[in-house]
Amino acid sequence: MSDADLTESLRAHVEQAFIERTPLNIHGARSRAFYGHATDAADLDISAHQGVINYEPSELVLQARAGTRLVDIEQLLEDNRQMLGFEPLRFSSDSTLGGAIASGLSGPRRPFAGAVRDAVLGAGVINGKGEALRFGGQVMKNVAGYDLSRLMAGALGTLGVLTDISMKVVPRPESEYTLRQSASQQQALERFAGWMGRPLPLSGACWHDGHLYLRLAGSEASVRQAQQALGDAKLREQPDFWLSLREHSHAFFTRSMPLWRLSVPPATPPLALDGDWLIEWGGAQRWLHSDATAERIRGIAAEVGGHATLFRGADDNCEAFHPLPAPLLALHQRLKKSFDPAGILNPGRMYRDL
Repeated sequence: MSDADLTESLRAHVEQAFIERTPLNIHGARSRAFYGHATDAADLDISAHQGVINYEPSELVLQARAGTRLVDIEQLLEDNRQMLGFEPLRFSSDSTLGGAIASGLSGPRRPFAGAVRDAVLGAGVINGKGEALRFGGQVMKNVAGYDLSRLMAGALGTLGVLTDISMKVVPRPESEYTLRQSASQQQALERFAGWMGRPLPLSGACWHDGHLYLRLAGSEASVRQAQQALGDAKLREQPDFWLSLREHSHAFFTRSMPLWRLSVPPATPPLALDGDWLIEWGGAQRWLHSDATAERIRGIAAEVGGHATLFRGADDNCEAFHPLPAPLLALHQRLKKSFDPAGILNPGRMYRDL
């Protein structure tokens, strides 16, 4: 089936659902089904909508259909010494590009190479009325107007069905090494704050269980210069450690208890919450296993200018995402109404009122 036929099939499906007011559960490999709330709706599977449409290594641009597997895209990029700078969380070998964009989840490199939305140049989208739309462009210099394609990053399919995405890619660094030091959480946050403000070739900054990890990436010369600037600390090749963070295969993430994701200003001191912590992004992203109530966790996060997401373990008694202030909720509702007037696309996946 051609790309046009695949898109038309999806479009017609959504249009019929709009006419009949049938809610749709948009999914590909279901590798992120745990994230947010379950949607009681008819399945709309986009996994067959796959394949790379265009790839220009010299232009650092790739366009692929939403159902394309991330592992296939990353292998193609690896063959050309390139990569997706935001290091998408995969969770499964069948994880799709559309799922990566819709979830908006970035890996350890995010503070240094940008978020998912920063990589999106354009997208094909089917709105809630079954209209095929296109936003953005396919080149990095396209900056005319507000790029609505980036609204799709992190929207969890509540604004539209992604059909294809154009993205910028980045060169793969010549070398990567990891510095590991013993440190308390407070010491690690202080060191991260100092290092993040210096011209170091950083691509990862994490703390867990009494140790900090700093990933340096670039040319051999720049990494060695950074090594000297950091006190001639011993560097190691530890790709498996960073992969385990990205894939959530690290032992910290394999527990059955609820997992919280707190987003706070990176220099924020340790938060007064008991539990097991893993800190990423130089302090900006903090993972927590805790018995504390949602109200307490979210209250403390809000006090420092952050927010807290119940990343795994959401149920009917607790919103997965941090409650929105009334003005921001009203804005989200207007966006939802504009893109999906009948409210059929992944209803309730993010917030019950959306």
